[in-house]
Amino acid sequence: MNPLPAIDLDTLVDRLVQLLRTPSPTGDTEAALTTVAGWLREMPQVTPAFTRKGALIVTLPGRAASAPRAVTAHVDTLGAIVKEIKPSGRLVFDRIGGYPFFAVNGEYCTIATADGRRYTGTALLVKSSVHVHREPVKEKEWKIEEMEIRLDAAVNNAAETRSLGIEVGDPIAWDPRTVVTDTGYVKSRHLDDKAGVAVLLAALKALADTGATPTQRTTFHFSNFEEVGHGAAAGIPADVTELIAVDMGALGEGQQGDEHAVSICAKDSGGPYDLGLRRRLVALAKAHGIRYKLDLYPFYGSDAEAAVRAGGDYRIGLFGPGVDASHSFERTHRDALLASTQLLLAYLLDD
Repeated sequence: MNPLPAIDLDTLVDRLVQLLRTPSPTGDTEAALTTVAGWLREMPQVTPAFTRKGALIVTLPGRAASAPRAVTAHVDTLGAIVKEIKPSGRLVFDRIGGYPFFAVNGEYCTIATADGRRYTGTALLVKSSVHVHREPVKEKEWKIEEMEIRLDAAVNNAAETRSLGIEVGDPIAWDPRTVVTDTGYVKSRHLDDKAGVAVLLAALKALADTGATPTQRTTFHFSNFEEVGHGAAAGIPADVTELIAVDMGALGEGQQGDEHAVSICAKDSGGPYDLGLRRRLVALAKAHGIRYKLDLYPFYGSDAEAAVRAGGDYRIGLFGPGVDASHSFERTHRDALLASTQLLLAYLLDD
């Protein structure tokens, strides 16, 4: 078996960090996708294009086009949106994507106004001060009306907040707090799924650097609406026979995966992934000595499922780097990023 193309892991991590620090809550992903498009244009024979819905796609010719393939990862992340401006000038927010309120209590954020201004703030329980509120809200009882965003601006009423240009519907991005440790860990919000995007970019770079050609014509789809369930429902070519979603492997109690391996998903909340394709991915991992783990994700959905539910007639698979504390204080390791890129390259070059 031929060795896989060399992977520039340092560039992968550098690009991942830049992406993580570029806000892209679902609905406000233009800056991140523009950054990705810029990297793609640096590669020879790669011409990125945007779909009408705003996703980014590139297609690589293959040695054949008898059974075209596609891979997808999403640049959109969890976030929030201004729901209400309170009489105090503080903000009520609604969540974008699925996460519990406790995951953002005390988190810093940035509000983007329609005229391009940016304001920072902090998400807090309304009854945060233990010196004022004797009975704190119990975590299981947290509701949207019990949280607010305190703006880092001198505002005391709704009119003063509106004078800043802030209005209902403005997007809110959570601070990623990205750190790369000396031990190889990447700690950050939004590894779901900017880690997957970085893996796709690293695989494309490896192919470009070595002149390797995918076995089949392959479309790379960078989705922008995955967190709300319809990212890859459009933009996948009609003649594709297989679609792989590269997304995080959810770790925790009852899971086999870890932060040093690629997780291959057998089933999630939408049902089982294609059995033959999943077994092929396992065989490729074994053949190339790639560390992998098999898992089920009972509370998880992917863009591959969204594409199939939209009528896509293709086999689907899912794998990606193991990510701890998904939709909360996430962490992965360089090992998992490398293993995921290796598996993607093995798949792209497999006959």
